[in-house]
Amino acid sequence: MFRNNSTIYVLKSQPVPFSVLTLGCSSCFCWQLLDLPGIIEGAKDGKGRGRQVISTSRTCNIILIVLDAIKPITHKRLIEKELEGFGIRLNKEPPNLTFRRKDKGGINFTSTVTNTHLDLETVKAICSEYRIHNADINLKYDATADDLIDVIEGSRVYIPCIYVVNKIDQITLEELEILDKLPHYCPISAHLEWNLDGLLDKIWEYLNLTRIYTKPKGMNPDYDDPVILSSKTTTVEDFCNQIHKDMLKQFKYALVWGSSAKHKPQRVGKEHELEDEDVVQIIKKV
Repeated sequence: MFRNNSTIYVLKSQPVPFSVLTLGCSSCFCWQLLDLPGIIEGAKDGKGRGRQVISTSRTCNIILIVLDAIKPITHKRLIEKELEGFGIRLNKEPPNLTFRRKDKGGINFTSTVTNTHLDLETVKAICSEYRIHNADINLKYDATADDLIDVIEGSRVYIPCIYVVNKIDQITLEELEILDKLPHYCPISAHLEWNLDGLLDKIWEYLNLTRIYTKPKGMNPDYDDPVILSSKTTTVEDFCNQIHKDMLKQFKYALVWGSSAKHKPQRVGKEHELEDEDVVQIIKKV
């Protein structure tokens, strides 16, 4: 799947006017988009090769769950249940609590907020199920038992998800308004190519990526091929490493144009935090 002149191109996976189950995993370049087989009830337990499918989902930066606008929305909850059963948490942040095992001292439970779900006895009972008898647990928000279990098990992944509701050309405006109340949802029609740009914009928003444009010395910035950085790694050093691992060895300073610069251009070091659509020129050592 890639975009060119406001058009989405999908390789191998073509829309068809009837229900079809993907049997294999297709991928393409630019964004690596994996078209996975449909998830059925019992997939987390291995039914229909479900464990192989869901294990691939765990490695993704974002998940798109494609729903049929003319079919029951209960399919959404079924898919969520299967993903949750395999340790995937959709549109959630990791629990803001501290769990630390220790050699002795029993269970020490503290909290900086009022708790409505957990108390010391509940925490001890959960820890006992995992044969944990000595640990320090500190809550920084009103956590639930499931949150504590997720932290103890430590195998959870937290992935943003967009619910792509397809075939909106086959429903009424009133039905579309009802669907509009769903959180994290994007309506499209793959057949008529409705709102595909809107879907791309939403994907970009949920991925939370940063575009940095390069500017060779004496030339105009290259706005056609930005360097893409994660929102968590946006320093000039991260930018250099993304281009080439040896660039930092020759790095002297950088010139930056854009919202992160106090003046244009601003001379900065490798610790400078870049912002979306900044322009960067790297000055190398002589």
